[in-house]
Amino acid sequence: MEQILEKLGELVPAERIKYNEPMSRHTTFAIGGPADALVTPGSEEELARLIIFAREHRLPLLVIGLGSNLLVKDGGVRGLVVKIDRGLGQVEFRSDRMRAGAGIPLAELSKMAAGESLSGLEFAVGIPGSLGGALVMNAGAYGGEMKDVVESVRAIDQQGEVLELDAGQLDYGYRHSSLQGSGLVVVSADLKLKAGDPAEIKARMQEYTERRQAVQPLELPSAGSVFRRPPGKYVGPMIEGLGLKGFNVGDAQVSEKHAGFIVNRGQATAGDVLGLIEIIQQVVQEHCGVRLEPEIQVVGEDLVGKQAFKNMLSAKGFNL
Repeated sequence: MEQILEKLGELVPAERIKYNEPMSRHTTFAIGGPADALVTPGSEEELARLIIFAREHRLPLLVIGLGSNLLVKDGGVRGLVVKIDRGLGQVEFRSDRMRAGAGIPLAELSKMAAGESLSGLEFAVGIPGSLGGALVMNAGAYGGEMKDVVESVRAIDQQGEVLELDAGQLDYGYRHSSLQGSGLVVVSADLKLKAGDPAEIKARMQEYTERRQAVQPLELPSAGSVFRRPPGKYVGPMIEGLGLKGFNVGDAQVSEKHAGFIVNRGQATAGDVLGLIEIIQQVVQEHCGVRLEPEIQVVGEDLVGKQAFKNMLSAKGFNL
């Protein structure tokens, strides 16, 4: 694989290729072992070449944005990691519409829309991921979701071909879209907003920012809400009610501010986080009859065998 990865320099400039790159530098959790190779494409054409290269050489391919909903295991990621960043982050306004690249941070895009007196993206002011990730998972907050503003998405398939998908083809639902598991890599989207009063737009954004700061543990690394919301229930109060607020495995801790978050107190490993997730799932299942499903994406390889880690937890009194 090393000899294959060395050929990446023929596809993109060498300064945008990093070998044996710690993924902890590329996730909001600040956790993750090394990627064999991490490349940041500077254009749609470079991205297409990288996708074709991975397919032709049968390289595992992981595409990421800002890593805000991502947990990378301690053994790292084999093959090629492509990070969609500023090289695919251009924004163009057309009256009440915008065409935005997948690499633009969503919060920044929200503020840009407000600067144009356009309403519809206020809900996104505190969401830490990129537009691409938000489009794939139908990110939302405070009653708004990406599905409310998306007109179409531009993506590249595994053959390097560009596709245009309209909103009706995206099958948007709660934290769901047809893009998930499709093999398509989002490069941009057309969003439809509406003209609004600048003062009202900014006031809503300020309100959402203050609400977020009041309840979310922004002072510590995390990957946002860990679990999907079960029908008719709220995860944070459920976990808190079971006495798990502040509970920790290593440096991974159920946030003392919001029990729906797991935070990295400094030196947490992916193993710590996964062990804590399993404990939470077990306790909630036993006492509430609800199986919590993770919302965060878990990728990569274990540094130590999973059974060995389970044995360690078992020694602490948890039979997983």
